Amino acid sequence: MALPTSKTSRAAISLEAFGRDLARRREALGEVEMPRNSGRRRTESKRALLAAIEATGKRW
Repeated sequence: MALPTSKTSRAAISLEAFGRDLARRREALGEVEMPRNSGRRRTESKRALLAAIEATGKRW
């Protein structure tokens, strides 16, 4: 729901329409390879959390 003070001239887009548009754009663009974060600036608590996740057999 939009705010009562919102002044937009565009109509709301449905989630279904957004999904179709997103699928069309992904198909046109192809697979995008994003590099993983190197993790050089992680805090000790974040490193401990990731180690605990990895110990369960999962990968963040």
